Amino acid sequence: MQPMPEDWERAVAVAAHPDDLEYGVASAVARWTRQGKQVSYLLATRGEAGIAGMSPDRVGPLRVEEERRSAAVVGVAEVEFLDHADGLVEYGIALRRDLAAAFRRLQPQVVIGMSFDLTWGEDGPVNHADHRAVGLATLDACRDAANEWVFPEAGPRATDIRDAYVAGLGREFDPDEFLKNMAGYVGLGAGCEYAVAFHRYPMG
Repeated sequence: MQPMPEDWERAVAVAAHPDDLEYGVASAVARWTRQGKQVSYLLATRGEAGIAGMSPDRVGPLRVEEERRSAAVVGVAEVEFLDHADGLVEYGIALRRDLAAAFRRLQPQVVIGMSFDLTWGEDGPVNHADHRAVGLATLDACRDAANEWVFPEAGPRATDIRDAYVAGLGREFDPDEFLKNMAGYVGLGAGCEYAVAFHRYPMG
């Protein structure tokens, strides 16, 4: 297990729903913002389909506000929502275009995305369809953003995305127990008490 390089200044963390980043990645974000790095959040949806028994028109604004407050706790001031439909996010041109446009505007050096594996671990539960769509589209949009002939209407191309990192994010469980167990297990491999794991995809 290699430590994630920290020789960068600007990153964007991409997720499908409000609260996805809080299951682990936000702890790393807090470290980076304390170092003076700029981290932005980019959410594909507003999480409006995320609370059983509560209508989407009530849930969306609630979860947006919760996400902005959570981001502020770890030093993130810029939180953007792409307004794809929660639970119905599709991998495809529209999502890639929205992500590429955001990357061109924000000019990140590092992009942090979601796991697009089918399951959480070898024998784990099935990963949410939105997570899989957003994770794969994020990886592809890094290359799209650097190509002037792909989505030319979506602003000037970004030229400085060094790496894309894909993190394994949460599922339904006791959050406190999960976070401590997951971070502790990864920490054993990293030689410290707690750590967050990423898979690195060089974009060069």
